[in-house]
Formats: sequence, structure tokens, C-alpha cells
Amino acid sequence: MSGPEFSPRPHGIGRGAALTLVFGVVLAAAAVTNCLPHEEHTSPRPLSARAAAATVDREDVARAAAQAAAEGKSGTKAAEEVVSRSGDRWGAVYDKQEYEEFRKALDGEYTGVGLGARRAGDGRVEVAKVQPGGPAARAGIRAGDRLRTIDGQKVAGRPVTEVVTLLRGGNGTGVTLGLERDGRRWTETLTRAVLTTETVTVEQLPHGAVLIKVTSFTKGSGKRVREAVREAPARAGVLLDLRGNEGGLVSEAVTAASAFLDGGLVATYDVRGEQLALYAERGGDTDRPVVTLVDAGTMSAAEIVTGALKDRGRAVTVGTRTFGKGSVQMPSRLPDGSVAELTVGHYRTPSGHSVDNKGITPDLVTGEGAEKRAQTVLSGLGGGS
Repeated sequence: MSGPEFSPRPHGIGRGAALTLVFGVVLAAAAVTNCLPHEEHTSPRPLSARAAAATVDREDVARAAAQAAAEGKSGTKAAEEVVSRSGDRWGAVYDKQEYEEFRKALDGEYTGVGLGARRAGDGRVEVAKVQPGGPAARAGIRAGDRLRTIDGQKVAGRPVTEVVTLLRGGNGTGVTLGLERDGRRWTETLTRAVLTTETVTVEQLPHGAVLIKVTSFTKGSGKRVREAVREAPARAGVLLDLRGNEGGLVSEAVTAASAFLDGGLVATYDVRGEQLALYAERGGDTDRPVVTLVDAGTMSAAEIVTGALKDRGRAVTVGTRTFGKGSVQMPSRLPDGSVAELTVGHYRTPSGHSVDNKGITPDLVTGEGAEKRAQTVLSGLGGGS
């Protein structure tokens, strides 16, 4: 298991989903994109019985937080307890610092040293990747180096999510890492910095096909997908790789789907019982062959793209069943400045398929060698190999 440094600290299963515990997500994003009603949305309509059973009223959370604060206790912890008891699988409470990190992550930024961590086969924690140009790269740290300590704290036995939390911190602050490589042990003191993430990469495949890999839908990623499709050679097929994509901003997912559609429905969703829809932009490429690669790590906004292209007959889907995160969260600020994100509804694909807890089953189910199989399918569609 690996994760970038901006992965939020887990709180049950909902907090472990990195960038996408939300559907329309953060306050700023919702206000800018208008994909979801604002926090001040009034006169909520009743949820369905299923949705109501899995959610908690934001007023109850705010009341608990305010009461705790009045008693000199932590309002954030009180809110977490209410959400935890509610059964809202994707509900989460962030303190001010965590939420700021979350917001930066969705903007394609995070504060850290530029390395990811993973659990090795022998149980040790090692460096999964190093971001070019970041503090870790400048210090000569490499992927595969063993990570022994962070600021003197041993990382052996700790969850990876906890390890990446220790790597985070304020811009300009220092962190000392204990490392090991080929039996040599040493320490490096690094200065944390604000770094940008590259979520869309493009690779030319043999025989003219183009691989577009999208790791998450942060600000600007949808536009980069559209540009990659426009710049692809004429008639070249596209292999859209969404494996391990934990989602992000729904507006960016819609823009990405629009690269292959000429308008029309992308998804429907409900917010407190009100039925709404998301539509693709006009002018997308509807001719070139497309194959979408997915797996169990394809979540949330990435499932929106997958479902739209599959249901609209625009792409053949290859891989394993997607995660199944199809709920809608809305953010609410609490009296102490923390933010509660609570489930208010669910979304469906254009054909009416409910994704939540079900996921999307690919047209061609295959595990090992999925990318090679996908390239074969793309070649069969006339898009190269």
C-alpha cells in the first residue's frame, strides 16, 4: 500500500480514501463549480429511507461541537463521535489544518518532502516514489530506500497512512528521516515545501495509440485530459487508465468525460432528495476508439467517468470491478473552524446504475496483464496497440 503525503489521516473507512471522501467536495470547490448546492442550501427535502439511515443531520453535529466547546472540550472530537455513531460510512470531520491540507490537495498541491511510502513484503516501510525536484530528491533519497524513523519515531508497525501524516507539516518546517540502503544507515534533515502534483501523464504506445493515465481529479486535470485527446494523432486510439484513481473534484471528472462526448448526460445524483444531473460539455471527440482501464482502486469521481463512458457506449472497460463509492457528501463548518462532511445522497450512471457499494463491472474482467489485454482490445477497435 502506498500513499502521497497529502492523504488525510484515516477516521474509519471514510477517512482512508485519500482525496475523495467527497463527491462535490470542498467548500471552495463547490462554490466555484456549482456542481453541488452551497453549504447554505435551505429547505432540504427528505432523503430516501436508505440514504437517511446512513446519514446524520449536520445540525446535530454542530450542536454537539458547540456544546463541547462551551464545556472546554474539543468540538472536533465531539463531532467525530456523533458522525462515528451515525453509521455514515463516508462521513468525516477534519480539523482546520487537515481541511486546509485537503483543500490544497484538491488544488493539486501538498506540503511535504516529496516522497510516498508503502509497506514492503517483509513488513518494513520503504520509499515508494520520489517527486523530481522535491526536498527528498535533492537529498538523494531513492525509491526502495527503507524508512526507519521520522523525527526519531520508529515507523515499523505503523500504518502507512500514519507514516505519511508524520511526513506532513508546515511549509518551511524541518523533518529528520532515518533511512537505510544496502545495509547503510543514515539520517537526512529535510525542509518541507509546498509541492505540486502531476495527476495526468501521457505516453505514446506502439503503433500510434496514446495512454492517458489519470491518478486523481484535482484542479485542472480534466482540461489536461481534453488537451491530450486533442493533441493525439488523428484516429489514434486512447487507453484511459483510471486504475488506483481515488477521485477528486467532480467538475474535473465531468470535463475529462467531455473529452470523449459531445454533450449529454454524465451522471444523476440527489442532494437531500432533490434530483440533479451532470452534463458533458459539447465538442468532445466521439470518433476515436477508447478503452478504459479500471480496478478496485477506481473510486468516486473516477467511477463517474467510467460509468459515463461505459453506459454511453463510448468506451470498452477492461480490468476488475471498481470500488463502489457512489455517495454524495456536503461540507459544513463547525463553530471551532473544523469541517464535517456528511452524506446527503447518492449518484447513478446514465443508465441508472447505482454505484454505491456495488461498483462498476468492466466489459472485460481481467486482473493480471490487464494493460496488455486493454491494448489488444484497443487494437481490435482500430485504435492501434
